[in-house]
Amino acid sequence: MSQPKEKPPAPEERLSPRQEAYLKASKEIVVKFIETGRLSATGFQETFGLIYRAVRDTVEERR
Repeated sequence: MSQPKEKPPAPEERLSPRQEAYLKASKEIVVKFIETGRLSATGFQETFGLIYRAVRDTVEERR
């Protein structure tokens, strides 16, 4: 039996290219912090949100 295919997200649920770029940049920063020992898994959720907002705000401020 084949498994049912997942439906693609509705257009309003998709991320914009700009949001995807913010996520990718934030992820890279968090990965570097983890690699250098400046961030542990316990602080990931809070720190990722802070970094994401900082990246977004910095880019939006320049527009």
